[in-house]
Amino acid sequence: MAEAASRGVGSHRRAVLPDILYRCNDGYFPPEERTMERMRSMKRTSTKWNVEEFSMVCSPREPETGIRMYSPEFYAASAVGGLLACGLTHAAMTPVDVIKCNMQISPSKYTSISRSFGLVLREEGARGILRGWAPTLIGYSLQGANKYGFYEFFKKYYSDLAGPERAAKNKTLIYLAGAASAEVIADVALCPFEAVKVRIQTQQGFARGLTDGAPKIWAQEGISGFYKGIGPLWGRQVPYAMMKFATFESTVDALYKYVVPKPKAECSKLEQLGVSFVSGYVGGVACCIVSHPADNLVSFLNSSKGATVAEAVKQMGWVSLLTRGLPLRIVMIGTLSGVQWGIYDAFKLSLGLTTTSGISTNAQIQ
Repeated sequence: MAEAASRGVGSHRRAVLPDILYRCNDGYFPPEERTMERMRSMKRTSTKWNVEEFSMVCSPREPETGIRMYSPEFYAASAVGGLLACGLTHAAMTPVDVIKCNMQISPSKYTSISRSFGLVLREEGARGILRGWAPTLIGYSLQGANKYGFYEFFKKYYSDLAGPERAAKNKTLIYLAGAASAEVIADVALCPFEAVKVRIQTQQGFARGLTDGAPKIWAQEGISGFYKGIGPLWGRQVPYAMMKFATFESTVDALYKYVVPKPKAECSKLEQLGVSFVSGYVGGVACCIVSHPADNLVSFLNSSKGATVAEAVKQMGWVSLLTRGLPLRIVMIGTLSGVQWGIYDAFKLSLGLTTTSGISTNAQIQ
């Protein structure tokens, strides 16, 4: 009993049982101060330890906050983290997005990044580079909540379907399937706001913002005006999300295995967030390249009333479809993705959860 108790004492909440019982596949152990000092100083009641001095430590699947991994509260926390990560970052990148969309739609006028910024500032002032910030903030907040919340759900769901052994052998497939499933749902929430945003940013005089832009689309085209870009949006965002999450998870695994000189459990919160940012940036660059043709299509269709995908491809040409606006988007999305993962995992850490990495099944948790 003395040996078992000595393992559990330390700062805050400590385990009465040996911590080996809480070990999980990723090698995580609850952080403990392995010292006898507190035990020696503890008050005793007769021959028994004062029970008030002890409290059970949460396992890696049951953080100290009381939020159990893969519980409804965990998925709700993931959704809030995704909302903050995507909404704030996309809104902050509105000026870059304005220039990107104009370069995609009017390449003869907006021939370079520097020239495009200069033209927008001269023609519309500082307010011009912030066009569309409201639908961007709201739309990508809703998208982020659904994307990250459902990704955590589907990653766990598909892992349970596969079972521990198959899940471990097919982690990348599970990441891809989880990301794709989550993104399909997330884009249904994003699409109406994306339609308003693109028109505000690329059609001068269309509307001042969300409050007058959305009613105008509704009056002119009805619900179809908000969702006519859903196909290209899925074509852009689903491969984007699949590459983003799978590359992120794989990069995290590789960094902890080959680069970081100590196990994740021994890394500080700042070090773990550094791994999240670098992995997110790498994933952002990869998914940007994969999804860029569809991004050009979304911008073209939302700015051209009545246009079809075939007409867009014919007018733009395959080279322009693949490359127009790509360098700027790589800078934008790479940074965006890195910061998003940093915010998301920082929020999880603030709740006592661990940073994102790996898969778990019910058998492993139990």
